[in-house]
Amino acid sequence: MSLALDRGLTLLEHLAEHPGGLPLALMAAELDIPLSACHRLLAELQRRGYVRQAHKQGDYMLTTKVVSLGLGYLSNAGIVDIAEPLLERLAQKSGELVRLSIVDEDRLTWVAKSQGTRRGLRYDPDMGMDARLSCTASGHAWLLTLSDERAVELVARQGFGTPQAYGPKAPTTVKTLLGFLHAARVRGYSMIDEVFAPGMSAMGAPVMRRKEAIGVISIAGPRTRLTSARMRELAPALLAAAAELGPISNTSSLFGRPPLGKG
Repeated sequence: MSLALDRGLTLLEHLAEHPGGLPLALMAAELDIPLSACHRLLAELQRRGYVRQAHKQGDYMLTTKVVSLGLGYLSNAGIVDIAEPLLERLAQKSGELVRLSIVDEDRLTWVAKSQGTRRGLRYDPDMGMDARLSCTASGHAWLLTLSDERAVELVARQGFGTPQAYGPKAPTTVKTLLGFLHAARVRGYSMIDEVFAPGMSAMGAPVMRRKEAIGVISIAGPRTRLTSARMRELAPALLAAAAELGPISNTSSLFGRPPLGKG
């Protein structure tokens, strides 16, 4: 990858974490990019419509063009049409937030959600963001399908989430993480309580195709409502939704190349 391309993508990713915008000098310093080079890259991104300035000489921020690329990709891939009835049905049954995430090589990315009794599939505000593998129900649901060695490798690459940044029970060691994963493998789905966020609990089940996890369906809500007992009650419905989505996802290019004879 060329240096300019690498820096340009780094700028986009950094701005995505700061929706209110950032000044040129601060970005250059934080990303260790020479000020003149940073200015040239931002000017080119602005010319292409990916970045704008709040006002003349003001902070730089992303435009909706980046979002539209992702939305267009998801729409063309057909994942929303495929997953919508399954996620809505599970959201209606649980009354909680139901999320779909997809495996993209070494990453797990949230792409869509359905919320409780409100009808209609909605894109998640965190859509396009990678799930923190060490401390999310979605992450654990994917990792439970992998070997311990591979799971630890992926988490080490991304880094552990700290209790200060996530929930008070977020695992910070390999031993603790593997304890979560071993218990999840026995159940066939993940369960967390105040691991991703204080006062919140969640569960997740892998979407399997040809013995490989291609995504995760999760349910999340306040721990006062989504108790351990309630999660166990919802487990059959969650597992059924994940099992149903796996085979029909063959038609979606988002989950990989369709099998021969399927187009």
